[in-house]
Amino acid sequence: MSATTVAERELTALDRCDRCGAQAYVRAILATSGGELLFCGHHAREVESKLRPQTSEWQDETSKLHEKPSFAAVD
Repeated sequence: MSATTVAERELTALDRCDRCGAQAYVRAILATSGGELLFCGHHAREVESKLRPQTSEWQDETSKLHEKPSFAAVD
């Protein structure tokens, strides 16, 4: 079994911002403890300059905010 880092998992609609409860698009893995913080795009931008230097990983999926949903064709 291979080791998998937390950030290798794609964020889903079930992942919620630790600040406001909105859908999370950014995961910050703290370098000192390995703890995980989740943020919506708004709150990630708000804390990024202070928090990012303290992280071992900064998983940013905010580009998904601009994706158009795809729908399966119904026969």
